[in-house]
Amino acid sequence: MVVSCGKFIKDDIENRPVARVGNVFLYADDINKLLPENTTPQDSAALVTNYVNNWAIKQLLLSKAEINLPEEQLQDFEKLVTDYRMDLYTRAYREALVLQALDTTVTENQLRTVYQKEKENFKLKEKLVQLRFVELPKQFLNKDEVTERLKRFDDADLYYLDSIGVQFRKLNFNDSLWVPLGRIMEEIPPLNYENEDQYLKKSQFFELEDSMAVYLGIVSDVMEPNEIAPLPFVEPTIKQILLNRRKLEYLRNLETELIDEATKDKTFEVYESELED
Repeated sequence: MVVSCGKFIKDDIENRPVARVGNVFLYADDINKLLPENTTPQDSAALVTNYVNNWAIKQLLLSKAEINLPEEQLQDFEKLVTDYRMDLYTRAYREALVLQALDTTVTENQLRTVYQKEKENFKLKEKLVQLRFVELPKQFLNKDEVTERLKRFDDADLYYLDSIGVQFRKLNFNDSLWVPLGRIMEEIPPLNYENEDQYLKKSQFFELEDSMAVYLGIVSDVMEPNEIAPLPFVEPTIKQILLNRRKLEYLRNLETELIDEATKDKTFEVYESELED
């Protein structure tokens, strides 16, 4: 019966009922959507059986609950269901309107304006570091030359280091990028909270190693916790702040327009005398 049911669900072109509990029916279309493509007949039958049984259990429990739960509790649940349905519909519609109408362009000037006005909100919670570093295999032969070029780092040095970069386990030459301390310790395991003050100082060169590799680094700059974060580091945050503010402003205006329009065409009325009573 289960196998024939699975075959019926795949082959039947009409949306016939597959199961019934009381006056509630489960239809083929409800189950077809759950069956992955290229599923074997045996797997399909198992999936269908499991789904039908779970559906039946829920329906049977629901019918028992409607009979045996107190009426006051059932009314409370119905109100919750109605409120939830309304919230889902209105939230989805709001998001669709926002997606269609909201300007997501943020200029450099807008970023700087928010940054200057609200600097105190952008204090660092952890150290930031600008550095360049390479991770060398333990058996790497030209460590001294890499060290010298990493320290000097003129155009010729950058060209050389790039040319042999395939021999490095890791590399980062973009020392204009601010990197949080936690991320650096992930990339350079010998660094930790006990020794980072020793190695991560401005203009500091360090050489560390573990059982896997040798790590060479030169620190360009450091910012400490509670300092104001540099603008490039907080740009994504400020952009999100601006977009959220635009969204809230748009929704406030939308709600005002909805009330005004509904009031004018008498779709919405407030019976003040009833409120006073």
